[in-house]
Amino acid sequence: MMVPPSQNLNLDITAISGICGSISIACWVVVFSPQIVENFRRGSADGLSLQFIIVWLAGDVFNILGAVLQGVLPTMIILAVYYTIADIVLLLQCFYYRGFTWRDEVVPPKPSRLGEGNERTGLLVPNIDRSRRSSTVSASHLSPVVPLLDAPKSYDPPAVPRKPTTRLQATLFNLTSILMVCAAGVLGWYVSNRSQGGHSSKKPSSSDDILNFNLWGQVFGYFCAVLYLGSRIPQILLNYRRKSTEGVSMLFFLFACIGNLTYVLSIFAYEPHCQGKHGKCRDGEALSVYGKYVAVNASWLAGSLGTLFLDLGIFAQFFLYRDQDEYEESAVENGVAREERREREQRPLLDRGDSGYQ
Repeated sequence: MMVPPSQNLNLDITAISGICGSISIACWVVVFSPQIVENFRRGSADGLSLQFIIVWLAGDVFNILGAVLQGVLPTMIILAVYYTIADIVLLLQCFYYRGFTWRDEVVPPKPSRLGEGNERTGLLVPNIDRSRRSSTVSASHLSPVVPLLDAPKSYDPPAVPRKPTTRLQATLFNLTSILMVCAAGVLGWYVSNRSQGGHSSKKPSSSDDILNFNLWGQVFGYFCAVLYLGSRIPQILLNYRRKSTEGVSMLFFLFACIGNLTYVLSIFAYEPHCQGKHGKCRDGEALSVYGKYVAVNASWLAGSLGTLFLDLGIFAQFFLYRDQDEYEESAVENGVAREERREREQRPLLDRGDSGYQ
């Protein structure tokens, strides 16, 4: 039996809404993981704005209150609680690595340089003038029973510097991660749709719950939108002051952008349900129902679209400061090798182990 064009259109709209919603949920589930791992890997949270996390946490709290009062989907309420817990984890990481402070301090990078002291050197490093190095040997070698050259001393081989990640490797890794998360979202929608016997387009018995305005739900929703928009400003300013995005995970903001974009698309891809006979809409009724539905979700749309626009500014900073970040990362990766080279150069010539004399 052929499906009427209007019904086929409704099925397509419902499928698009469901797929976008599932991808959005998948992105928001993993959005905080890259940044948490990045902080742990570096043993630092200097690249992340503390005010950014605090304001975002406040926005998630208002998101929970507004979602509960407005009566949105239970899945979105559960996700809002999850966001709050993840924000707290990031906040605790910042406190652990930076101490209990509420201010963002610009910490300049400290690449290891030749001759710079560290925990393996003494407090007073001798200033060796290589142009006037003494060529004398110990007087003990004047004895005929003592060989002229000492036996070679054991030394630790220099550390091999790790090869820094190239731009192509980073791009492929980010792209693969995004595709895997999006595929997981589509698979989740497919499994959910099949478990319901393909009746995901079934009309609810009443659409009053999703079309009624709740005053405090709307107030908290707009508070949430304002806080979400304001949360990006401290991070943008910190990146600008540091002239770097080092320590900030690009996947963190990539997942946030995709999650916001698909969430907005899932709201716009809404199928109006009219109250007429057999669900048929009168002239202009479908447009009225659709407009009211968008108005109810306007605060969440504003927050998602606004943060999506500001996240594009952070991505612009990733590309503007890319060369500086690669230089600093290379300095960190090769720091051990430079320290080993510096220590060898401070040893006597015959003790270095890199000469041809044995």
